[in-house]
Amino acid sequence: MSSYYDDQDLDRFGEMGAHRPELFELFMKYYQQTMAAGVLTVREKALIALAVAHALQCPYCIDAYTRVLLEAGSNMEEMTEAIHVAAAIRGGAALIHGLQARNTAARLSI
Repeated sequence: MSSYYDDQDLDRFGEMGAHRPELFELFMKYYQQTMAAGVLTVREKALIALAVAHALQCPYCIDAYTRVLLEAGSNMEEMTEAIHVAAAIRGGAALIHGLQARNTAARLSI
């Protein structure tokens, strides 16, 4: 069964720099600096990235950061907790936006 997502594409990410290499290089420099150890460790940043990847539903990022985290000594218990944090925040964001519908309905109702 084929799917839109091809896990082999993750290894081809560098091809995104083919037509505007200067922009891709700037992005990569920014990305590498952002993900390097700083106040947060590489592992902590990867946990954040994994949670965000789930909130954004990016299978490529999920694969990449799961691998990074396993290599950094993380485990499924930590990763699962990070994923639940993302789900809780995403769910709360959906609920709070329900006030937009309530506000519009109140404004339009007679």
